[in-house]
Amino acid sequence: MFWKGRNLYIFVAFLLLAMFASSVLTLTIVKPLSYASEGRSVFGGKTGESGFTAQELKKLSTTYELIQGQFLHEVDRTKVIDGAIHGMLGALDDPYTTYMDQEEAKQFNDMLSSKFQGIGAEVSLEDGRVKVVSPIKGSPAEKAGIRTNDIILSVNGEKLDGLTLSEAVMKIRGDKGSQAKLQISRAGAEPIEVVVVRDDIPIETVHSEMLEGQIGKIDIREFVQNTAKTFKDQLKALENQGMKALVIDVRNDPGGMLQAVVEMLEEFVPNGKPIVQVEDRNGRREQTLSKGGSGKPYPIAVLINNGSASASEIMAGALQEAAGAKLFGEKTYGKGTVQVTYQQELGDGSNIKMTVMKWLTPNGNWVHQKGIAPDVAVEQPAFFKVSPLSKKTTLKADMLGDDVKNMQLMLEGLGLAPGRTDGYFNDKTAQAVKSFQSANGLPATGEVDVKTAQKLEEAIAKEIRDPKHDLQLKTAVEAMRKAVK
Repeated sequence: MFWKGRNLYIFVAFLLLAMFASSVLTLTIVKPLSYASEGRSVFGGKTGESGFTAQELKKLSTTYELIQGQFLHEVDRTKVIDGAIHGMLGALDDPYTTYMDQEEAKQFNDMLSSKFQGIGAEVSLEDGRVKVVSPIKGSPAEKAGIRTNDIILSVNGEKLDGLTLSEAVMKIRGDKGSQAKLQISRAGAEPIEVVVVRDDIPIETVHSEMLEGQIGKIDIREFVQNTAKTFKDQLKALENQGMKALVIDVRNDPGGMLQAVVEMLEEFVPNGKPIVQVEDRNGRREQTLSKGGSGKPYPIAVLINNGSASASEIMAGALQEAAGAKLFGEKTYGKGTVQVTYQQELGDGSNIKMTVMKWLTPNGNWVHQKGIAPDVAVEQPAFFKVSPLSKKTTLKADMLGDDVKNMQLMLEGLGLAPGRTDGYFNDKTAQAVKSFQSANGLPATGEVDVKTAQKLEEAIAKEIRDPKHDLQLKTAVEAMRKAVK
């Protein structure tokens, strides 16, 4: 392949916010590509070409001299130079191309083998706004109700407008136990405040269990250094228990190391068949082929949603196209580009992570900004997508709005029959609120104050985590049971 001798990774940049920031979902080559043998320099121009013309260098130098000599205030040289780099990369209009200073680069390099503290969400910077790609499964962000495509407007009252992704993430990062008060913009609703208590985000990436009917289930939270080995061990254990079919769950999995997902896919993709392809800007394609795999004799289902991205999409696409698996759930996120990290070239411990290639499925499909559609589309119950209540005012009879609608969906999800879910607080909704309050030791006022709102959110979060409500999982499991009969 044309990065022969290099390691190809997909890094998960979690909003783990002890972390730093190139917090964007990336399929990254940690060491730089070199096209020197093909007549190209590592920086992309023809061998022997200067990066800048004399006039361009003069223009840059003059700008710096004017800042240094004429600007009203004294300036930090490093800050100005870093700003110039940010500006050049920002002009590319690519959310996955970023600059990291020395501290950020070190954290980036260390993050795959560490335990982090933060809120646990993957983010990118799109159109100048911090956008959630996916909350990590089981993370404080997920438990607090953060969802894919949420826009984080401010943190603890500090607006994020105009900041680089690195700067924004530094605002959100913090120690375990501290609070991040996030103002969230969500399509079709007024901005809301979500309080997330930061915590340790351990890298425990694989969980397996045997469901009724000898249906195995493996949940993959992300793809990091030990994921492939753990996955293979747990897969083997399920097979030794007489597993008849397998469900692989990559919902809300934002990605990870390509090396890991390739090793895992070799268990399923027959020897010599492509697992993934990459293509450079000149249209040259190379394939990663399965080595030694023979496929599996049992049916396979893959659970996906719009938080499944990058490495998760590589897995879903390869299992669908090269291993005969069926996909269940919702369309995936749609992240189909590859980044290369240039650190040695900068020489001071900082690095540039730049988009240099696209990746494609075994059949050559590019999923970028399109995602992968499921074979069987399954929507979760409406209460799975409720927003946290704003708690700005006590909700009462005859009120109308998004808070009332979300409250009604919560009550309905709890089996309390609010009578309607259109956002109008009627008498039947008030009776459902009273029933909830009585069952939870609260004054049965029929009005939703802060304490009632908090209890409702806690109760519905518990219901969402209960597998009995997971329609996507139920549908996939039932399909697998039929397939083995």
